[in-house]
Amino acid sequence: MSDTMVTVSMFERIGGPVTIDRLVESFYRRMDERPEAAGIRAMHADDLTSTKQVLKRYLTEWTGGPKLYSPEKGHPRLRQRHMGFPIGGAERDAWLLCMRGALEETVADAAARGELDAALTKLADWMRNQAGNPHDARVGHA
Repeated sequence: MSDTMVTVSMFERIGGPVTIDRLVESFYRRMDERPEAAGIRAMHADDLTSTKQVLKRYLTEWTGGPKLYSPEKGHPRLRQRHMGFPIGGAERDAWLLCMRGALEETVADAAARGELDAALTKLADWMRNQAGNPHDARVGHA
């Protein structure tokens, strides 16, 4: 018997590709349906087919599954890739509203869901690119 611990990725914990697929579909369905998300939905193309595929590949890799995103897109550079879109607190909150609902619907493991929510909240907060965000403050600048 080995004392080696087996590490299970978040990807495996939540159910792998089936759950990622369901999560992304639920997320974008909520973005289409929730009035609070109209502003962020308008930042997307009418046809979400390619956008969904990119998010599925990103989340698969981000949660520890197969590397499906970086071989095609390189380093995520998420904030840089989203700089063309005004993302402030309202946009962050709308995105999180849709993602939290999708997590609740698709991720059965409450602990995993909580860990994902915490990580995605930090990520969504970092994505804000409007003036006055604390993460943009530069030390020594007035």
